[in-house]
Amino acid sequence: MIFGVGEACLIASELGNSPWTVFAEGISKQTPLSVGAATVATSFVLLLLWIPMRQRPGLGTIANAVVIGIVIDAALPVLSGDAPLAVRIAEVVGGIALVAIGSAFYLGAALGPGPRDGFMTGLHRVTGRPVAVVRAAIEISALVAGALLGGTFGAGTVAFALLIGPAVAFALRTAGVTRVGDL
Repeated sequence: MIFGVGEACLIASELGNSPWTVFAEGISKQTPLSVGAATVATSFVLLLLWIPMRQRPGLGTIANAVVIGIVIDAALPVLSGDAPLAVRIAEVVGGIALVAIGSAFYLGAALGPGPRDGFMTGLHRVTGRPVAVVRAAIEISALVAGALLGGTFGAGTVAFALLIGPAVAFALRTAGVTRVGDL
C-alpha cells in the first residue's frame, strides 16, 4: 500500500513518474483503463512472461500485482489538483521516499518477487546478462514505450531513477533488513 501511495504522489506531481508508471499512464491514455488498472494489467502480462522462464510466484507476487494498482487509483483523487510547484516537488520527494519504504517492507517480507523483479531475475538467469544490464534495459524500455504512449516523463522521472536505489538501501538498513532473499 505504501508503494502505491508513493507512485500516486509522483503521478499527482505531474513532474514525471517512475518508468513503469510512465508506461501505465501511457496505456491509460490510449485505453479506457485507469493508471492503476493499467498497472495491474501490466503486472499480469509480466507474470505470463514468467511461464517460459519457469519463475515461481509467491503470495507477495500476487499482492504486489494487485494492491499497488488499486492503491494508486484510490490515492490519486485525494492528491490530484492544481498544487503550487513547491507542493508538487514535495510530492516527488515524498513519493520516492514512500516507494523506498514500501520496497523495504516488500523485500524484507520475502514472500515472492513482484512481477517486474521476477521478470528481471528470470531474464538474468535465462540470458546470463548482469542484473544491472537486464534491469536497466527493462526500465528504459518501459519508460520509452510509456513516453511514446503519452505517459508523463520529466524531472521527477530523472529524480526517481537517480534516487530510488540509494533510498531503498537506506530504508532497508533503517528497517534492519540485512537480507532480501531471492528475488
